[in-house]
Amino acid sequence: MKKKIKIGSRGSKLALLYAQKVKDKIIEVTNFVDEDVFIEKISTKGDEIQDMRLSEVGGKGLFSSSIEQELQKNNIDIAVHALKDMPAIETKGLLTDAFLERTDAREIIIINGDKKFKDLKQNAVIGTSSYRRQFQIKKIRSDFNCKLIRGNVDTRIKKLMNGEYDAIILSYAGIKHLKLEDKISEIFSIEEIIPSAGQGIIAIQCREDDKDMITMLKKINHKETYKRAHAERNILKILEGDCETAVGIHSKIDENKITVEAELFSLDGSQRFYEKKSDSLKNFRELGNEIGQILKTKSNNSYKK
Repeated sequence: MKKKIKIGSRGSKLALLYAQKVKDKIIEVTNFVDEDVFIEKISTKGDEIQDMRLSEVGGKGLFSSSIEQELQKNNIDIAVHALKDMPAIETKGLLTDAFLERTDAREIIIINGDKKFKDLKQNAVIGTSSYRRQFQIKKIRSDFNCKLIRGNVDTRIKKLMNGEYDAIILSYAGIKHLKLEDKISEIFSIEEIIPSAGQGIIAIQCREDDKDMITMLKKINHKETYKRAHAERNILKILEGDCETAVGIHSKIDENKITVEAELFSLDGSQRFYEKKSDSLKNFRELGNEIGQILKTKSNNSYKK
């Protein structure tokens, strides 16, 4: 086993909190002490490009590819990612198979002024960088104007308070980790807005030939989250999902049963394809594949008409 471990992470405040959680977990289950585990900040193109949608400049990989390159070059031992920001297809030679326990996957809205969602004015400007959120929010209120917003959470909140937007939609998990719950105006239920696949999950990636890291990561892997992550991401793999694929996916486990629901939108958001199914927990991967295939067939049939 290595004497030191180097963790690669994006340099944002939230990403470093995720990396610290992984570091703490490693120290908890091994003989490593604080000085043995380092967090290396790595700049990514996703952080550098702030004025365009990710789908227009290369997709989700913009947040992970720079970190993955450092992993491939042996400059770091493990990489920490927000699972929702990772492409569905694994990078060759790398393995994403360990996950910390999932935080709340729901979506939240922060509104400028002391208002509730239902009180937002006609044609209010809602900030989001995601086509999924845009289509979902317009399904609830078709009059809303969705406007692109990029940057870390603090930057987005600042833009909101400056009056550039009437409200912004963010993930509850990020707000919780940053201890900004007092900013939340409302929390959407899963029924109202189905979150992104893997939302609220911290993923840990290593080289697929690094047996020491694989063995160690098994000790910190949260088994229930692992099953939910793979079920949800298997849907994305079937749909070849990236930033241009507006898809919401969420799973829940109840004893020995797993239930997964997913919605896929057409490219312009005018059509929605939905599926919800349950199966025995041991079939978590197969259930994801099945739902992905059903949604793919539904959308393909719709385009043929």
